[in-house]
Amino acid sequence: MLRSVLTVGGWTMASRVLGFIRDMLMAAMIGAGPIADAFFVANKLPNLFRRLFGEGAFNAAFVPEFSGLLATDGPEAARRFAREAISVMTFWLGGITIAGEIFMPQIMHVLAPGFIATPEKFALTVDLARITFPYLMLICLAALLSGALNGMERFAAAAAAPVLYNLFAIAALLGLTPFVPTIGHAAAWGVSASGVVQLALLIWAVHRAGMPMRIPRPRLTPAMKLLLRRMAPGLVGAGAAQLNQAVDLIIASLLPAGTVSLLYYADRIQQLPLGVIGIAVGTALLPMLSRQVRGGDDAAALASLNRAIEYALFLTLPAALALTVAAFPIMWVLFGRGAFTIETAHLASQSLAAYAIGLPAVVLLKVLAPAAFARGDTTLPMRIGMVTLAVNFVLNIVFNAGALAPASIAGSLPLLKHIGPALATSLASTFNVVALAIALHRRGHLVADAVLLHRLPRMGLAAIGMALALWFAQEPLFRFERWLGLISLVTVGVGVYGVAALLLGAFDVRLLRRMARRA
Repeated sequence: MLRSVLTVGGWTMASRVLGFIRDMLMAAMIGAGPIADAFFVANKLPNLFRRLFGEGAFNAAFVPEFSGLLATDGPEAARRFAREAISVMTFWLGGITIAGEIFMPQIMHVLAPGFIATPEKFALTVDLARITFPYLMLICLAALLSGALNGMERFAAAAAAPVLYNLFAIAALLGLTPFVPTIGHAAAWGVSASGVVQLALLIWAVHRAGMPMRIPRPRLTPAMKLLLRRMAPGLVGAGAAQLNQAVDLIIASLLPAGTVSLLYYADRIQQLPLGVIGIAVGTALLPMLSRQVRGGDDAAALASLNRAIEYALFLTLPAALALTVAAFPIMWVLFGRGAFTIETAHLASQSLAAYAIGLPAVVLLKVLAPAAFARGDTTLPMRIGMVTLAVNFVLNIVFNAGALAPASIAGSLPLLKHIGPALATSLASTFNVVALAIALHRRGHLVADAVLLHRLPRMGLAAIGMALALWFAQEPLFRFERWLGLISLVTVGVGVYGVAALLLGAFDVRLLRRMARRA
Protein backbone atom coordinates (compact mmCIF):
# COMPACT_ATOMS: atom_id res chain seq x y z
CA MET A 1 0.00 0.00 0.00
CA LEU A 2 2.79 2.45 0.87
CA ARG A 3 4.27 2.20 -2.64
CA SER A 4 0.84 3.02 -4.14
CA VAL A 5 0.44 5.93 -1.73
CA LEU A 6 3.82 7.30 -2.78
CA THR A 7 2.97 6.93 -6.49
CA VAL A 8 -0.30 8.82 -6.15
CA GLY A 9 1.21 11.30 -3.71
CA GLY A 10 4.19 12.01 -5.95
CA TRP A 11 2.08 12.83 -8.99
CA THR A 12 -0.34 14.80 -6.84
CA MET A 13 2.60 16.79 -5.46
CA ALA A 14 3.71 17.60 -9.03
CA SER A 15 0.17 18.70 -9.86
CA ARG A 16 -0.06 20.86 -6.74
CA VAL A 17 3.27 22.55 -7.48
CA LEU A 18 2.08 23.42 -10.99
CA GLY A 19 -1.21 24.50 -9.44
CA PHE A 20 0.67 26.94 -7.24
CA ILE A 21 2.41 28.37 -10.30
CA ARG A 22 -0.99 28.78 -11.96
CA ASP A 23 -2.46 30.44 -8.87
CA MET A 24 0.56 32.69 -8.49
CA LEU A 25 -0.04 33.89 -12.05
CA MET A 26 -3.73 34.45 -11.32
CA ALA A 27 -2.97 36.30 -8.09
CA ALA A 28 -0.43 38.57 -9.76
CA MET A 29 -2.66 39.28 -12.78
CA ILE A 30 -6.08 39.79 -11.16
CA GLY A 31 -5.59 39.57 -7.38
CA ALA A 32 -8.81 39.22 -5.39
CA GLY A 33 -11.06 41.43 -7.53
CA PRO A 34 -14.35 40.92 -9.40
CA ILE A 35 -12.83 39.02 -12.35
CA ALA A 36 -11.16 36.62 -9.93
CA ASP A 37 -14.43 36.14 -8.03
CA ALA A 38 -16.30 35.46 -11.28
CA PHE A 39 -13.79 32.88 -12.53
CA PHE A 40 -13.48 31.06 -9.21
CA VAL A 41 -17.26 30.69 -8.96
CA ALA A 42 -17.48 29.57 -12.61
CA ASN A 43 -14.74 27.02 -12.03
CA LYS A 44 -16.23 25.79 -8.75
CA LEU A 45 -19.26 24.10 -10.36
CA PRO A 46 -17.51 21.54 -12.64
CA ASN A 47 -14.82 20.97 -10.02
CA LEU A 48 -17.48 20.23 -7.41
CA PHE A 49 -18.70 17.42 -9.67
CA ARG A 50 -15.12 16.31 -10.29
CA ARG A 51 -14.47 15.93 -6.59
CA LEU A 52 -17.79 14.24 -5.95
CA PHE A 53 -17.25 11.69 -8.75
CA GLY A 54 -13.48 11.41 -9.00
CA GLU A 55 -12.77 11.34 -5.28
CA GLY A 56 -16.17 10.48 -3.85
CA ALA A 57 -19.39 8.87 -4.97
CA PHE A 58 -18.23 7.20 -8.16
CA ASN A 59 -15.03 5.78 -6.72
CA ALA A 60 -16.97 4.61 -3.65
CA ALA A 61 -19.46 2.66 -5.77
CA PHE A 62 -17.41 1.64 -8.81
CA VAL A 63 -13.97 0.64 -7.50
CA PRO A 64 -15.09 -2.03 -4.94
CA GLU A 65 -17.36 -3.73 -7.50
CA PHE A 66 -14.79 -3.50 -10.29
CA SER A 67 -12.01 -4.82 -8.03
CA GLY A 68 -14.23 -7.64 -6.82
CA LEU A 69 -15.20 -8.68 -10.35
CA LEU A 70 -11.56 -8.54 -11.41
CA ALA A 71 -10.55 -10.80 -8.52
CA THR A 72 -13.44 -13.31 -8.65
CA ASP A 73 -14.82 -13.34 -12.23
CA GLY A 74 -11.81 -12.25 -14.24
CA PRO A 75 -10.89 -9.37 -16.57
CA GLU A 76 -13.72 -9.94 -19.07
CA ALA A 77 -16.47 -9.48 -16.46
CA ALA A 78 -14.72 -6.39 -15.09
CA ARG A 79 -14.29 -4.99 -18.62
CA ARG A 80 -17.99 -5.53 -19.39
CA PHE A 81 -19.00 -3.78 -16.16
CA ALA A 82 -16.73 -0.81 -16.92
CA ARG A 83 -18.08 -0.47 -20.48
CA GLU A 84 -21.67 -0.49 -19.24
CA ALA A 85 -20.77 2.15 -16.66
CA ILE A 86 -19.10 4.49 -19.16
CA SER A 87 -22.07 4.16 -21.51
CA VAL A 88 -24.62 5.11 -18.85
CA MET A 89 -22.42 7.88 -17.49
CA THR A 90 -21.83 9.37 -20.96
CA PHE A 91 -25.58 9.52 -21.61
CA TRP A 92 -26.36 10.98 -18.17
CA LEU A 93 -23.51 13.51 -18.07
CA GLY A 94 -24.24 14.65 -21.61
CA GLY A 95 -27.78 15.53 -20.56
CA ILE A 96 -26.55 17.39 -17.48
CA THR A 97 -24.04 19.36 -19.56
CA ILE A 98 -26.67 20.46 -22.09
CA ALA A 99 -29.10 21.43 -19.32
CA GLY A 100 -26.36 23.34 -17.50
CA GLU A 101 -25.48 25.38 -20.58
CA ILE A 102 -29.13 26.34 -21.06
CA PHE A 103 -29.98 27.12 -17.44
CA MET A 104 -26.66 28.57 -16.29
CA PRO A 105 -28.14 31.94 -15.18
CA GLN A 106 -30.58 30.11 -12.92
CA ILE A 107 -27.79 27.91 -11.52
CA MET A 108 -25.73 31.00 -10.69
CA HIS A 109 -28.71 32.53 -8.92
CA VAL A 110 -28.40 29.60 -6.51
CA LEU A 111 -24.62 29.24 -6.35
CA ALA A 112 -23.70 32.95 -6.20
CA PRO A 113 -26.80 34.89 -5.13
CA GLY A 114 -24.70 37.77 -3.84
CA PHE A 115 -23.46 38.58 -7.37
CA ILE A 116 -26.96 39.52 -8.57
CA ALA A 117 -26.57 42.99 -7.07
CA THR A 118 -23.72 43.64 -9.54
CA PRO A 119 -25.10 42.83 -13.02
CA GLU A 120 -21.74 43.05 -14.83
CA LYS A 121 -20.12 40.64 -12.39
CA PHE A 122 -23.07 38.25 -12.57
CA ALA A 123 -23.06 38.29 -16.41
CA LEU A 124 -19.32 37.62 -16.49
CA THR A 125 -19.75 34.71 -14.08
CA VAL A 126 -22.46 33.15 -16.28
CA ASP A 127 -20.30 33.63 -19.39
CA LEU A 128 -17.26 31.99 -17.81
CA ALA A 129 -19.34 29.17 -16.32
CA ARG A 130 -20.69 28.26 -19.76
CA ILE A 131 -17.12 27.95 -21.01
CA THR A 132 -15.97 25.76 -18.10
CA PHE A 133 -19.08 23.60 -17.73
CA PRO A 134 -18.20 20.98 -20.41
CA TYR A 135 -15.24 20.13 -18.17
CA LEU A 136 -17.83 18.46 -15.93
CA MET A 137 -18.58 15.73 -18.47
CA LEU A 138 -14.98 15.31 -19.56
CA ILE A 139 -13.51 14.99 -16.09
CA CYS A 140 -16.27 12.72 -14.76
CA LEU A 141 -15.65 10.29 -17.62
CA ALA A 142 -11.97 10.57 -16.84
CA ALA A 143 -12.82 9.69 -13.23
CA LEU A 144 -14.51 6.50 -14.44
CA LEU A 145 -11.40 5.46 -16.34
CA SER A 146 -9.27 6.42 -13.33
CA GLY A 147 -11.43 4.16 -11.19
CA ALA A 148 -10.82 1.26 -13.56
CA LEU A 149 -7.06 1.87 -13.47
CA ASN A 150 -7.10 2.15 -9.67
CA GLY A 151 -9.03 -1.10 -9.47
CA MET A 152 -6.23 -2.74 -11.45
CA GLU A 153 -3.72 -1.06 -9.09
CA ARG A 154 -2.34 1.07 -11.91
CA PHE A 155 -2.24 4.44 -10.20
CA ALA A 156 0.31 6.46 -12.19
CA ALA A 157 -1.75 7.65 -15.20
CA ALA A 158 -4.81 8.54 -13.12
CA ALA A 159 -2.66 10.48 -10.66
CA ALA A 160 -0.72 12.20 -13.47
CA ALA A 161 -3.78 13.44 -15.38
CA PRO A 162 -4.35 16.53 -13.16
CA VAL A 163 -0.86 17.71 -14.10
CA LEU A 164 -2.27 18.41 -17.56
CA TYR A 165 -5.01 20.57 -16.02
CA ASN A 166 -2.44 22.89 -14.51
CA LEU A 167 -0.18 22.90 -17.57
CA PHE A 168 -3.04 23.94 -19.85
CA ALA A 169 -4.23 26.54 -17.33
CA ILE A 170 -0.77 28.13 -17.23
CA ALA A 171 -0.48 28.03 -21.03
CA ALA A 172 -3.92 29.64 -21.42
CA LEU A 173 -3.11 32.45 -18.98
CA LEU A 174 0.15 33.24 -20.76
CA GLY A 175 -0.93 32.62 -24.35
CA LEU A 176 -4.67 33.36 -24.67
CA THR A 177 -5.01 36.50 -22.55
CA PRO A 178 -4.27 38.99 -25.38
CA PHE A 179 -6.99 37.42 -27.60
CA VAL A 180 -9.97 37.20 -25.22
CA PRO A 181 -12.01 39.83 -23.32
CA THR A 182 -10.57 39.13 -19.86
CA ILE A 183 -8.00 37.00 -18.06
CA GLY A 184 -10.95 35.05 -16.67
CA HIS A 185 -11.94 34.01 -20.22
CA ALA A 186 -8.41 32.74 -20.89
CA ALA A 187 -8.42 30.72 -17.67
CA ALA A 188 -11.87 29.29 -18.45
CA TRP A 189 -10.86 28.07 -21.92
CA GLY A 190 -7.77 26.48 -20.38
CA VAL A 191 -9.99 24.48 -18.02
CA SER A 192 -12.11 22.94 -20.78
CA ALA A 193 -9.14 22.23 -23.05
CA SER A 194 -7.41 20.39 -20.22
CA GLY A 195 -10.45 18.14 -19.80
CA VAL A 196 -10.15 16.92 -23.39
CA VAL A 197 -6.46 16.09 -22.96
CA GLN A 198 -6.92 14.36 -19.58
CA LEU A 199 -9.67 12.13 -20.97
CA ALA A 200 -7.52 11.25 -23.98
CA LEU A 201 -4.61 10.29 -21.72
CA LEU A 202 -6.77 7.96 -19.62
CA ILE A 203 -8.37 6.32 -22.67
CA TRP A 204 -4.85 5.52 -23.86
CA ALA A 205 -3.85 4.25 -20.38
CA VAL A 206 -6.75 1.79 -20.00
CA HIS A 207 -6.16 0.56 -23.55
CA ARG A 208 -2.51 -0.05 -22.71
CA ALA A 209 -3.57 -1.85 -19.52
CA GLY A 210 -5.40 -4.42 -21.64
CA MET A 211 -8.89 -3.05 -21.11
CA PRO A 212 -9.87 -0.98 -24.17
CA MET A 213 -13.06 1.01 -23.60
CA ARG A 214 -15.82 0.87 -26.18
CA ILE A 215 -19.14 2.58 -25.56
CA PRO A 216 -22.12 0.23 -26.07
CA ARG A 217 -25.74 1.35 -26.12
CA PRO A 218 -26.66 2.61 -22.63
CA ARG A 219 -28.74 0.05 -20.71
CA LEU A 220 -29.84 -0.06 -17.09
CA THR A 221 -28.66 -3.59 -16.39
CA PRO A 222 -28.90 -4.99 -12.82
CA ALA A 223 -25.22 -4.12 -12.30
CA MET A 224 -25.84 -0.51 -13.40
CA LYS A 225 -28.89 -0.17 -11.18
CA LEU A 226 -26.81 -1.34 -8.23
CA LEU A 227 -24.04 1.09 -9.17
CA LEU A 228 -26.43 4.04 -9.36
CA ARG A 229 -28.11 3.07 -6.07
CA ARG A 230 -24.74 3.05 -4.36
CA MET A 231 -23.68 6.29 -6.00
CA ALA A 232 -26.74 8.26 -4.89
CA PRO A 233 -26.00 8.27 -1.16
CA GLY A 234 -22.29 8.56 -1.86
CA LEU A 235 -22.87 11.92 -3.53
CA VAL A 236 -23.61 13.28 -0.07
CA GLY A 237 -21.57 10.95 2.11
CA ALA A 238 -18.23 10.96 0.34
CA GLY A 239 -18.60 14.50 -0.96
CA ALA A 240 -19.62 16.17 2.29
CA ALA A 241 -16.46 18.29 2.31
CA GLN A 242 -17.10 19.47 -1.26
CA LEU A 243 -20.77 20.17 -0.60
CA ASN A 244 -19.71 22.12 2.47
CA GLN A 245 -17.50 24.21 0.19
CA ALA A 246 -20.51 24.88 -2.05
CA VAL A 247 -22.38 26.19 1.00
CA ASP A 248 -19.33 28.31 1.83
CA LEU A 249 -19.40 29.73 -1.70
CA ILE A 250 -23.06 30.72 -1.45
CA ILE A 251 -22.43 32.49 1.85
CA ALA A 252 -19.19 34.07 0.55
CA SER A 253 -21.01 35.58 -2.44
CA LEU A 254 -23.18 37.50 0.03
CA LEU A 255 -20.13 38.92 1.84
CA PRO A 256 -17.88 41.84 0.74
CA ALA A 257 -16.34 41.71 -2.75
CA GLY A 258 -13.17 39.64 -2.87
CA THR A 259 -14.29 37.13 -0.21
CA VAL A 260 -14.67 34.35 -2.79
CA SER A 261 -11.11 34.94 -4.00
CA LEU A 262 -9.63 35.08 -0.49
CA LEU A 263 -11.22 31.73 0.34
CA TYR A 264 -10.02 30.27 -2.95
CA TYR A 265 -6.36 31.20 -2.42
CA ALA A 266 -6.46 29.91 1.18
CA ASP A 267 -8.11 26.66 0.09
CA ARG A 268 -5.47 26.15 -2.60
CA ILE A 269 -2.77 26.08 0.10
CA GLN A 270 -4.57 23.51 2.22
CA GLN A 271 -5.27 21.40 -0.88
CA LEU A 272 -1.55 20.55 -1.05
CA PRO A 273 -1.46 18.33 2.07
CA LEU A 274 -5.04 17.22 1.44
CA GLY A 275 -4.23 16.00 -2.06
CA VAL A 276 -0.77 14.61 -1.40
CA ILE A 277 -1.78 12.80 1.81
CA GLY A 278 -5.54 12.32 2.09
CA ILE A 279 -6.48 11.59 -1.50
CA ALA A 280 -3.34 9.51 -2.09
CA VAL A 281 -3.97 7.30 0.97
CA GLY A 282 -7.69 6.98 0.27
CA THR A 283 -7.14 6.13 -3.40
CA ALA A 284 -4.62 3.40 -2.61
CA LEU A 285 -6.61 2.06 0.36
CA LEU A 286 -10.01 1.48 -1.26
CA PRO A 287 -9.10 -1.31 -3.75
CA MET A 288 -6.95 -3.03 -1.10
CA LEU A 289 -9.74 -2.98 1.49
CA SER A 290 -12.23 -4.14 -1.14
CA ARG A 291 -10.17 -7.26 -1.92
CA GLN A 292 -9.56 -8.02 1.77
CA VAL A 293 -13.22 -7.63 2.67
CA ARG A 294 -14.35 -9.66 -0.36
CA GLY A 295 -11.86 -12.37 0.67
CA GLY A 296 -13.18 -12.43 4.25
CA ASP A 297 -9.88 -11.29 5.77
CA ASP A 298 -11.25 -8.80 8.32
CA ALA A 299 -8.04 -8.78 10.39
CA ALA A 300 -6.01 -7.67 7.38
CA ALA A 301 -8.61 -4.99 6.57
CA LEU A 302 -8.39 -3.58 10.10
CA ALA A 303 -4.59 -3.61 9.95
CA SER A 304 -4.60 -1.82 6.59
CA LEU A 305 -6.94 0.86 7.94
CA ASN A 306 -4.77 1.41 11.02
CA ARG A 307 -1.63 1.83 8.95
CA ALA A 308 -3.44 4.21 6.58
CA ILE A 309 -4.50 6.37 9.56
CA GLU A 310 -0.95 6.29 10.86
CA TYR A 311 0.59 7.33 7.52
CA ALA A 312 -1.98 10.10 7.06
CA LEU A 313 -1.70 11.63 10.51
CA PHE A 314 2.08 11.43 10.62
CA LEU A 315 2.16 14.00 7.80
CA THR A 316 -1.12 15.84 8.37
CA LEU A 317 -0.68 16.88 12.01
CA PRO A 318 2.52 18.88 11.39
CA ALA A 319 1.10 20.28 8.15
CA ALA A 320 -2.02 21.58 9.92
CA LEU A 321 -0.04 23.25 12.72
CA ALA A 322 2.49 24.71 10.27
CA LEU A 323 -0.27 26.25 8.11
CA THR A 324 -1.86 27.72 11.22
CA VAL A 325 1.31 29.18 12.76
CA ALA A 326 2.93 30.38 9.52
CA ALA A 327 -0.17 31.29 7.51
CA PHE A 328 0.86 34.87 6.69
CA PRO A 329 4.43 34.25 5.49
CA ILE A 330 3.17 31.35 3.37
CA MET A 331 0.48 33.46 1.67
CA TRP A 332 2.77 36.47 1.23
CA VAL A 333 5.69 34.55 -0.25
CA LEU A 334 3.59 32.41 -2.61
CA PHE A 335 1.10 35.00 -3.86
CA GLY A 336 2.35 38.45 -2.77
CA ARG A 337 3.10 40.22 -6.02
CA GLY A 338 1.29 42.36 -8.60
CA ALA A 339 -2.39 42.80 -7.75
CA PHE A 340 -2.06 40.58 -4.63
CA THR A 341 -1.11 43.17 -2.00
CA ILE A 342 0.22 42.66 1.52
CA GLU A 343 -3.23 43.46 2.91
CA THR A 344 -4.76 40.78 0.67
CA ALA A 345 -2.15 38.31 1.92
CA HIS A 346 -3.00 39.19 5.53
CA LEU A 347 -6.73 38.59 4.97
CA ALA A 348 -6.12 35.36 3.04
CA SER A 349 -3.82 34.08 5.80
CA GLN A 350 -6.68 34.39 8.28
CA SER A 351 -8.84 32.16 6.05
CA LEU A 352 -5.93 29.72 5.68
CA ALA A 353 -5.48 29.39 9.45
CA ALA A 354 -9.21 28.71 9.81
CA TYR A 355 -9.07 26.01 7.11
CA ALA A 356 -5.95 24.44 8.64
CA ILE A 357 -7.75 23.77 11.93
CA GLY A 358 -9.90 21.18 10.16
CA LEU A 359 -7.23 19.73 7.87
CA PRO A 360 -6.66 16.53 9.92
CA ALA A 361 -10.39 15.88 9.92
CA VAL A 362 -10.72 16.35 6.15
CA VAL A 363 -7.76 14.02 5.51
CA LEU A 364 -9.12 11.38 7.89
CA LEU A 365 -12.46 11.46 6.06
CA LYS A 366 -10.59 10.35 2.93
CA VAL A 367 -9.11 7.47 4.95
CA LEU A 368 -12.16 6.34 6.95
CA ALA A 369 -14.75 6.52 4.16
CA PRO A 370 -13.20 3.54 2.26
CA ALA A 371 -13.85 1.37 5.36
CA ALA A 372 -17.56 1.75 4.59
CA PHE A 373 -17.31 1.85 0.80
CA ALA A 374 -15.26 -1.37 0.63
CA ARG A 375 -18.24 -3.15 2.22
CA GLY A 376 -20.68 -1.65 -0.28
CA ASP A 377 -22.07 0.71 2.38
CA THR A 378 -22.52 4.23 1.04
CA THR A 379 -25.55 4.88 3.26
CA LEU A 380 -23.63 5.45 6.49
CA PRO A 381 -21.41 8.26 5.13
CA MET A 382 -24.51 9.71 3.44
CA ARG A 383 -26.48 9.98 6.68
CA ILE A 384 -23.58 11.54 8.54
CA GLY A 385 -22.83 13.80 5.57
CA MET A 386 -26.36 15.18 5.50
CA VAL A 387 -26.15 16.10 9.18
CA THR A 388 -22.72 17.65 8.51
CA LEU A 389 -24.18 19.84 5.78
CA ALA A 390 -26.75 21.14 8.22
CA VAL A 391 -24.04 21.80 10.83
CA ASN A 392 -21.92 23.67 8.27
CA PHE A 393 -24.86 25.77 7.11
CA VAL A 394 -25.85 26.73 10.66
CA LEU A 395 -22.25 27.63 11.55
CA ASN A 396 -21.94 29.79 8.43
CA ILE A 397 -25.09 31.66 9.39
CA VAL A 398 -23.91 32.11 12.98
CA PHE A 399 -20.40 33.28 12.08
CA ASN A 400 -21.64 35.89 9.57
CA ALA A 401 -25.07 36.73 10.95
CA GLY A 402 -24.07 40.40 10.95
CA ALA A 403 -23.86 40.41 7.14
CA LEU A 404 -27.04 38.44 6.53
CA ALA A 405 -29.39 40.05 9.08
CA PRO A 406 -31.39 43.25 8.59
CA ALA A 407 -29.39 46.46 9.05
CA SER A 408 -31.30 47.39 12.21
CA ILE A 409 -29.79 44.49 14.18
CA ALA A 410 -26.71 43.61 12.10
CA GLY A 411 -24.31 45.59 14.27
CA SER A 412 -24.95 43.43 17.31
CA LEU A 413 -24.36 40.10 15.54
CA PRO A 414 -21.12 38.20 14.67
CA LEU A 415 -19.32 39.11 11.43
CA LEU A 416 -16.25 36.98 10.73
CA LYS A 417 -16.42 37.73 6.98
CA HIS A 418 -13.77 35.71 5.08
CA ILE A 419 -12.89 33.71 8.21
CA GLY A 420 -16.43 32.46 8.81
CA PRO A 421 -16.91 30.02 5.88
CA ALA A 422 -13.45 28.49 6.40
CA LEU A 423 -13.96 28.03 10.14
CA ALA A 424 -17.43 26.60 9.58
CA THR A 425 -16.01 24.04 7.14
CA SER A 426 -13.28 23.02 9.60
CA LEU A 427 -15.67 22.53 12.51
CA ALA A 428 -18.23 20.70 10.36
CA SER A 429 -15.52 18.39 8.98
CA THR A 430 -14.36 17.61 12.51
CA PHE A 431 -17.93 16.69 13.46
CA ASN A 432 -18.17 14.53 10.34
CA VAL A 433 -15.01 12.50 11.00
CA VAL A 434 -15.79 11.99 14.70
CA ALA A 435 -19.30 10.75 13.91
CA LEU A 436 -18.04 8.45 11.15
CA ALA A 437 -15.27 7.03 13.36
CA ILE A 438 -17.74 6.28 16.17
CA ALA A 439 -20.15 4.58 13.77
CA LEU A 440 -17.40 2.45 12.20
CA HIS A 441 -16.08 1.49 15.62
CA ARG A 442 -19.51 0.34 16.76
CA ARG A 443 -19.75 -1.90 13.69
CA GLY A 444 -16.30 -3.36 14.33
CA HIS A 445 -14.86 -1.84 11.15
CA LEU A 446 -12.49 0.54 12.99
CA VAL A 447 -10.49 -0.73 15.96
CA ALA A 448 -7.29 1.15 16.83
CA ASP A 449 -4.42 -1.30 17.34
CA ALA A 450 -1.63 -0.99 19.89
CA VAL A 451 0.83 0.45 17.39
CA LEU A 452 -1.48 3.32 16.41
CA LEU A 453 -2.35 4.08 20.05
CA HIS A 454 1.36 4.13 20.88
CA ARG A 455 2.43 6.41 18.03
CA LEU A 456 -0.46 8.88 17.74
CA PRO A 457 0.20 10.90 20.93
CA ARG A 458 3.91 10.97 20.09
CA MET A 459 3.11 12.39 16.66
CA GLY A 460 1.05 15.09 18.37
CA LEU A 461 3.87 16.03 20.75
CA ALA A 462 6.39 16.18 17.89
CA ALA A 463 4.03 18.39 15.85
CA ILE A 464 3.53 20.77 18.80
CA GLY A 465 7.30 21.04 19.22
CA MET A 466 7.62 21.88 15.53
CA ALA A 467 4.88 24.54 15.78
CA LEU A 468 6.66 26.24 18.67
CA ALA A 469 9.93 26.24 16.72
CA LEU A 470 8.18 27.83 13.70
CA TRP A 471 6.57 30.50 15.88
CA PHE A 472 9.89 31.68 17.30
CA ALA A 473 11.85 31.24 14.04
CA GLN A 474 9.62 33.38 11.79
CA GLU A 475 10.91 36.83 12.73
CA PRO A 476 14.67 36.17 12.47
CA LEU A 477 14.34 34.07 9.29
CA PHE A 478 12.27 36.67 7.42
CA ARG A 479 14.63 39.58 7.98
CA PHE A 480 16.23 38.75 4.62
CA GLU A 481 14.86 37.69 1.20
CA ARG A 482 11.36 36.25 1.62
CA TRP A 483 11.77 33.12 -0.52
CA LEU A 484 14.93 32.29 1.41
CA GLY A 485 13.01 32.91 4.62
CA LEU A 486 10.21 30.51 3.65
CA ILE A 487 12.64 27.79 2.53
CA SER A 488 14.53 28.20 5.81
CA LEU A 489 11.28 28.06 7.77
CA VAL A 490 10.24 24.84 6.03
CA THR A 491 13.67 23.36 6.66
CA VAL A 492 13.46 24.21 10.36
CA GLY A 493 9.97 22.73 10.59
CA VAL A 494 10.87 19.49 8.85
CA GLY A 495 14.07 19.13 10.83
CA VAL A 496 12.49 19.76 14.24
CA TYR A 497 9.54 17.46 13.51
CA GLY A 498 11.75 14.69 12.17
CA VAL A 499 14.13 14.77 15.14
CA ALA A 500 11.29 15.02 17.67
CA ALA A 501 9.36 12.19 16.03
CA LEU A 502 12.51 10.02 16.02
CA LEU A 503 13.29 10.70 19.68
CA LEU A 504 9.69 10.14 20.77
CA GLY A 505 9.23 6.97 18.71
CA ALA A 506 6.45 8.38 16.51
CA PHE A 507 7.35 6.25 13.46
CA ASP A 508 8.93 2.94 12.54
CA VAL A 509 12.64 3.49 11.93
CA ARG A 510 13.06 -0.04 10.58
CA LEU A 511 10.44 0.61 7.90
CA LEU A 512 12.32 3.71 6.76
CA ARG A 513 15.55 1.74 6.57
CA ARG A 514 13.89 -0.96 4.45
CA MET A 515 12.48 1.71 2.11
CA ALA A 516 15.90 3.32 1.80
CA ARG A 517 17.51 -0.01 0.93
CA ARG A 518 14.84 -0.67 -1.73
CA ALA A 519 15.40 2.79 -3.19
